Amino acid sequence: MGGAMQATVEILNKRVQVGWTPAAEAELMRRPTPLAVEMELYFSCLLRKKVRFGEQAHSREFLLVTPQLQVAFRPVMTRVCSAAEVEDMPPLDDFPITNPAAFVPHWLKIDFRRGQWQGEFGFHSER
Repeated sequence: MGGAMQATVEILNKRVQVGWTPAAEAELMRRPTPLAVEMELYFSCLLRKKVRFGEQAHSREFLLVTPQLQVAFRPVMTRVCSAAEVEDMPPLDDFPITNPAAFVPHWLKIDFRRGQWQGEFGFHSER
């Protein structure tokens, strides 16, 4: 992300590098309130990573990255395991992980393209 803005936030005593594009920065500055960004790690019959923005985010506690950007990490699991329920439809519960810090991502990237927020996160050093 050339020309990207960056900041670091601490989640469960682990540092997460947050980067966002100039387009995302411009859109953030237009907002009257901070954008809530949730990194969801989904455990079920499969493992899925998803970045949720705004009202799609379900976390209770967010950490401020900047005055216009806040982030959270939420591990979740399905109540039942069915291959037909791999989308957002199955009922989700917070996942009671013994050591949740072990699953906190290392980085989060945010962009705003064609009128939509986009994001990804990962568990290794950024390329």
